[in-house]
Order: sequence, then structure tokens, then C-alpha cells
Amino acid sequence: MTASSDTMPAARRGEAALLTRVSMAHLVSHFHIMTLPALIPLLPAYLGVGFVEVGVALAVFNIVSLLVQTPIGFLVDRLGPRRLLVAALVLGGLSFLSVAATGSYPLLLVAMAAAGLANGVYHPADYALLSAGIDGERMGRAFSVHTFAGFLGTAIAPAVLLGIAAVSHVAAAFAASGLIGLAVAALLLTGRSMQPAPARPAPAKAGDRAGGGTGLFTPAVLSLTALFVLLNLSMGGVQNFSVAAFVAGYGLELALANTALTAFLFASALGVLAGGTLADRTSRHGQLAAIAFLATAALVALVALVRMPPVLLVAVMGLAGFLAGVITPSRDMMVRAAAPPGAEGRVFGIVSTGFNVGGVAGPLLYAGLLDHGYPQAVFATAVVFMLLTVALAWIQERGGWPAGR
Repeated sequence: MTASSDTMPAARRGEAALLTRVSMAHLVSHFHIMTLPALIPLLPAYLGVGFVEVGVALAVFNIVSLLVQTPIGFLVDRLGPRRLLVAALVLGGLSFLSVAATGSYPLLLVAMAAAGLANGVYHPADYALLSAGIDGERMGRAFSVHTFAGFLGTAIAPAVLLGIAAVSHVAAAFAASGLIGLAVAALLLTGRSMQPAPARPAPAKAGDRAGGGTGLFTPAVLSLTALFVLLNLSMGGVQNFSVAAFVAGYGLELALANTALTAFLFASALGVLAGGTLADRTSRHGQLAAIAFLATAALVALVALVRMPPVLLVAVMGLAGFLAGVITPSRDMMVRAAAPPGAEGRVFGIVSTGFNVGGVAGPLLYAGLLDHGYPQAVFATAVVFMLLTVALAWIQERGGWPAGR
């Protein structure tokens, strides 16, 4: 009894240190994802190119991430998540520092390819570390804190980077983005708290040996990959195009449109924390995700169909964001359940390619709706993808597909 009571606090402290460092890396990953989009209004003058060229740079980032995500998941399980996570932070940091140093468009394309390679590491490495190092009873809350940190990085990046550019220069904003990556990489190199306990993973089954692909492309894993595609297509439409749709189709001023989106984003981050607690209190993660996202779809449909007073619009967008955030820890728990023991990196690498597929296809679809004069269809289309997500989550819950654990 004494030994148990003495070791438990140390184990919990180790889990907290691991979660803190992994979450900081996740914040940096989202900060890096938002660096180019946040600075888009200033980049044509800085680089001497048009907006189309900037869009090409963003496409390069997403395409590289799409191509490398699954193979990096295999490398994470073979080489270890900690060293690859540190390498990703260093590579991403140096990528943005190089843009700051030169201001060259050709180098920007190279830098975004390198940043896309780094981006392919975060999800497999982060989830492998958390799955191996956090007790299962607290896994939902751990996933929620990790995701909250990423949402926070997305939310603060525009204000931080545009603020630095306003008081200094665009190059200084790129440099700041690079330095934050190097700083967190240095933090991850200190201490041993990033190393999960070796005894925690369950014994691997035959065919599930590290480095092998046998047993990974199950119906459950493929379904979850499709789920990630649909999530990106629906949420990406709201996050990236709602402001333009509000201004063009609803006659809102830019400041009010941005306020509505800000309410959505920050409420999403809070919803993630609430969702982590709920995820630890149920084993029906697909059902929880389906119910929360169905309510999200109803609220976004209301935005598409009804002209609301500004205060009500902001409130509805905030509530929709909160409910959308609630599903995220349950989504991650579904992926963990589908992963064979010791193969978390590979499985999270596979399913995370869905985000990149959505990241390439979604902007083309929503931008086309705006270009053809259908701004309200942005929200209607997002609702369609939300309903498809609900159906797939429910099938995942009720289908009884074999899971890895």
C-alpha cells in the first residue's frame, strides 16, 4: 500500500509533464499551420507575387502533409515519437526562419514543403506519446487538453503575427513563428518526462509488429479516415469561409463577421475541454460525437436560413463552436480504440490523412461557391458534410467493426 501511494503521485506528475510538453508541440503545429493564412493580406507586397501564388504555397503545404502522414506514422512506431517530434519542431522552425531571412517566393515554396513534412509528424507522434504515457481512465481528458492547445494556437496566431508585422515587419512575424518552434524543441529535449513508461502498452498480436501494415487497414480505420475527411470539409468551410460568406451574402460588416468566427473558434476550444470529461465517462464515443455534431448541424443550418440580429448570430455561432469542440476527444478515443496495441502512431498517421484530403478539396469547393455568387451555400454545404459525418459516426458506433483494443 505504501509503495503504491508513494509511486502514484510520481506517475501522475510524469503524465502531467508529458501532456504539457506534447500539448505545447501541438500548439506550435497549429501556429505554424496558421502562419501563412494569417499573413496573406501582407504577402503579395512582401514577396512580390499575387494571391494565386500564395494559394499555391498553401497547396504545397497540404499536399506534402497528405503524402507523408501515413509513412511517418510507421516511422513514429519504428524510430520513436519523441525524436521525430523534436525533429519536426526544428524543421518547421527553420522553414519559417528561412522565409524571414530571404523574402523569396521560390524559397517560400521550398519552405512550405518542408513545413508540410514537419506537419505530417505531429498527429502520429503526439498521439503515440499520449497513448503510451497516459492512464486509460484519463485518456479522454488528456486528448482534450492536447486538442485545446492546438485550437489555442490557431486562435492566437493571427493576432500575434499581424501584431508583430504591424510594429516591425513581415519578416519579423515569420521569424517569430520559426523561433517558437525551436524554443519548444529545446524544451522537449530537456528531462526524461517525454519518455512513456515501457510497461504500459499491451502485448502486440500476431501481424501487428512495429513497422508492419498487417491488420491496420481495417474497416474501422478506413471509416475513421473518411470521418476525418468529412470533419475537415464541414469545419473548414465554417472556419475559413464564414467571414467572406457573412460579408458577401448577409451584408455584415467585416468586424461583426470576424466576431462571429472568433466566438465559434474560442467556444470550440472550451468545448474540447468539456468533451474530454464526457469522453472519460462513456464508452459510446461514436454516439456522443454523432449527437453533438447533429446539434451543431442544426445550429449552422439556422445560420444558413435565418437572418439574425448580430448578438443572436454571435451567440448561435458560439454554441455551434462549443458543440463541435465537444466531439473532438471522442473522435480521438475512437481512433485509439481502432489501433492495435503499439500501432497508435501508424493508425493516427493513416486517419489524419483525411484532414489533408479535406484541406486540399474543401477550399476549392467553398471558394467556387463564393466566386459563383452563392455565399449562403457555404453554410448549407457545411451542414451536408456535418450530416454525413453524423451518419458515419453512428455507423462506426453501431457497426461493431473490430477494434485494435
